[in-house]
Amino acid sequence: MSDISTDKGAARPAPRSGLDRFFAITERGSTVAREVRGGLVTFVAMVYIVVLNPLIIGTAPDKNHNFLGAGHTFDLGAVAAVTALVAAFFTLLMGIVGRYPFALATGLGLNAFVAFQVANKMSWPEAMGMVVIEGLVITVLVLTGFRTAVFHAIPRELKSAIAVGIGLFIALIGFVDAGFVRGGSGTPVQLGGAEGLRGWPTLVFVVGLLLTAVLMIRKVNGALLIGIAVATVLSVIIEAVADVGAFDVKTNPDGWKLNVPSFDGKSFGMPDLHLLGSFSLGGGFSAVGIISGIVIVFSLVLSDFFDVMGTTIGLGSEAKLLDERGNLPRIGPVLFVDGVAAVGGGAAGASSATTYVESAAGIGDGARTGLASVVTGLLFVVTIFLSPIAQIVPSEAATPALVVVGVLLMGQVREIDFRDLSIAVPAFLTIVLMPFTYSITNGVGAGFVSWVVIRVCTGRARTVHPLLWIVSVLFAVYFAIAPLKTLFGID
Repeated sequence: MSDISTDKGAARPAPRSGLDRFFAITERGSTVAREVRGGLVTFVAMVYIVVLNPLIIGTAPDKNHNFLGAGHTFDLGAVAAVTALVAAFFTLLMGIVGRYPFALATGLGLNAFVAFQVANKMSWPEAMGMVVIEGLVITVLVLTGFRTAVFHAIPRELKSAIAVGIGLFIALIGFVDAGFVRGGSGTPVQLGGAEGLRGWPTLVFVVGLLLTAVLMIRKVNGALLIGIAVATVLSVIIEAVADVGAFDVKTNPDGWKLNVPSFDGKSFGMPDLHLLGSFSLGGGFSAVGIISGIVIVFSLVLSDFFDVMGTTIGLGSEAKLLDERGNLPRIGPVLFVDGVAAVGGGAAGASSATTYVESAAGIGDGARTGLASVVTGLLFVVTIFLSPIAQIVPSEAATPALVVVGVLLMGQVREIDFRDLSIAVPAFLTIVLMPFTYSITNGVGAGFVSWVVIRVCTGRARTVHPLLWIVSVLFAVYFAIAPLKTLFGID
């Protein structure tokens, strides 16, 4: 559970085996059973990407009106296969090299940017080539130590604010993916659909959320996994009896939002991996020009760079693995694997892969080491062959875990002194802009820029770390990218 002590001053039993010693299981106050369970919970919380990523990048036409890997028709099966493959390989790599319970998969937000703002200007292989270049830049920044140095330069209060913001962000993801919160007709968002909360899927989400919360409060081992399992069984029964069907905003607004919990039409077989290697490394610059190409790569780099940094802070905080300065020990290998994952995701045709905030679900259930990531990665290996079966768990059954983990991360707010407005304003902007703009990067950027501006205007410019100056200037350019492109006539 999330209250597991990781106090480095407390005496720890000696490692019981080579596996224990390699992953520091006992040292971090965990057990093999807890790591296995946590890895399973993380997998269930994020396996939706195998379904969702194809719907985002597999249905968007490129400049030539071709779809990813399939000419003028969709090939969602091939996209799902490489999505699962990328998640499996790099999550395993994170577990073995990074040795933290952080899972990786195609980044949401990044994949949408590639689909709707990059591929529409070039071919899909050229767009994936831009993703590979972005990953190479990120990897170089890790190898030079720049990315790690920036992580250590972030003020402790902003690190706490990032953790809180991620808590709200993943809770919102949970509510939205479950259909509990939707776009409103007269408001940006509203509770349920046009007629409020209704439908069997909503009931499954509410039951799962309340059950999971009660189990967590009573400190039941495996609370998140039990909640997901019970909600899934309930959803399968409901679908078999009521034939709810898939969500459609016009014809079936009360349907299941993502996966229909039924075995109908779901089978397994050899995966279609023909997308592997379908990228053109320099073709994107030929398609849009050097300046526009640089702008695209810069936008991808900045978003990926700070998405994982914010995610890592939030996950490390929830796992109580940060040191007294709010830093994650041995963060170098973590950032390296994440950078290489961006390269691999583009080269595989699945878009940039990154550390997943849904890893917090497994951490909330007790995962503390890379063994949990190994378990998650192995489950994704199975998913490569059984991706249709993985679609049994509906989002309404899995997302209550994200909401509960959001509650746990909110506890970091006590580390922020809101009586000091010079701290409160940057912290507040960091926290609220993550869920309000659906972007970790936007929240981190707003916090950095406002932190520097406030300290300059209050005569404390010398207290700002030099790297924070550099990063804040880059974020200022990032936020002003649209008017700058207009000013210089860049498409």
